[in-house]
Amino acid sequence: MSRLQNKAAIVTGASKGIGAAIARQFASEGAAVVVNYASDRSGAENVVDQIKKSGGKAFAIGGDVSKASDVERLFADAHKALGNLDILVNNAGVYRFFPLENITEAEFHRQFDINVLGLLLATREAVKYFNPEGGSVINIGSIVSQTAPPTAAVYAATKSAVDTITRVLAKELAPKKIRVNSINPGGVETEGTHTAGIIGSDFEKYMVAMTPLGRLGQPEDIAPVAAFLASQDSGWLTGELLLVAGGMR
Repeated sequence: MSRLQNKAAIVTGASKGIGAAIARQFASEGAAVVVNYASDRSGAENVVDQIKKSGGKAFAIGGDVSKASDVERLFADAHKALGNLDILVNNAGVYRFFPLENITEAEFHRQFDINVLGLLLATREAVKYFNPEGGSVINIGSIVSQTAPPTAAVYAATKSAVDTITRVLAKELAPKKIRVNSINPGGVETEGTHTAGIIGSDFEKYMVAMTPLGRLGQPEDIAPVAAFLASQDSGWLTGELLLVAGGMR
């Protein structure tokens, strides 16, 4: 398939998990991809190596999306490598689950700075580099904005903000022919969910029980949907929140 032939894409937070799968999917469909990372340079370079070995084109570029100076440098370096931009995936994100009494100012700001401010900074910068023909912004939200599980107050609030920002920017950027949509996954097995101790926990059992298709998702379940939203196959979609969650509601 070559739906993304000659397209240029940036995927933030793409050194592992969903971001890495999306970067590989885009490259397999013809796009040149910037694999962004905040701290895991080796992970990002591994994703780039995988893409290149499969005949694709990719570059690893570091940058913390919560810092405006890093975002400006990321996009300037990406422009040097790729030229004008066609696709931005706002995938970089963090999460931790706390009962109310354990929520701290530091954790609140960490999640909002990366999940919400980072998305806004990256999108603001991307607009400067999009082709005159427009492009596609794909936000990675979460089903938690709807399911609102206990102990997820901060994380669910950030993803509810992503839902609203998606709808607002879809209208705001439409005159520039830039479409803005969100993929809202359910539970997905990634390196992060293993590190957080979710896999094998009661919370994993809860997520599976809430999922009609009876399992956690995999990053490869999400990536093809991102490729659809990045392509002209979805050219009449903007402001949409796609639940990619195995039926979880």
